[in-house]
Amino acid sequence: MEFAKKDDVVRLNYKGTFADGTVFDSSENHGPIQFIVGKGMVIPGFEDAVIGMKPGDSKTIEISSENAYGPHRDELVLEIPKDKLPEGLEPEIGQRIQFSKDDQKFELQVVAMSEANVTFDGNHPLAGKDLIFEIELLEII
Repeated sequence: MEFAKKDDVVRLNYKGTFADGTVFDSSENHGPIQFIVGKGMVIPGFEDAVIGMKPGDSKTIEISSENAYGPHRDELVLEIPKDKLPEGLEPEIGQRIQFSKDDQKFELQVVAMSEANVTFDGNHPLAGKDLIFEIELLEII
């Protein structure tokens, strides 16, 4: 039987949860995922967990934030005066807004608002969080 290794294309089902059991993502919502092991297409801890599995294997893994989306970085939280925002933009807390500057695009989430300012967070929504994944290797392609 073949075991997953670097450069293999794998297809698998997964469910991602927080320690309290809250599901943040699942292949049930959009079907199995497929990626090439060792190419950085998924977070490092997830990729490492697949190595050595064979089709039909299942496991549950815990991935620290350092091996997932990294720590939450305070320098990526920005407070911007409302009068400096693009005209017509009506931000709402929780909304993710795409901005561009110097041919670079980035997405920020509105995390707070006051009379004069809007606070945006440029961190990945899962930054700073430890994650738990249930994974099932379906096949090595």
